[in-house]
Amino acid sequence: MRYEIQHYTICDGWINTWTIEQDNGESEPEYFDTFADAVDALDDFLNEEHDAYQQGWIDSKYSRDEFRIAEVA
Repeated sequence: MRYEIQHYTICDGWINTWTIEQDNGESEPEYFDTFADAVDALDDFLNEEHDAYQQGWIDSKYSRDEFRIAEVA
């Protein structure tokens, strides 16, 4: 199984907004091989957000409850 990080959006509900860019410049959804890999990626993202907020580079930061990790068939 694969996992994806989903973000809650007002219009579409829970969706995968995480993408990776391929060498040819095209973007595609990002998936993770394990639940733990997805947790690590989300933790890294939220830590970077927190650091950017503390440095004053952004005005607000995401909350962990805006995200969830879902299994993808």
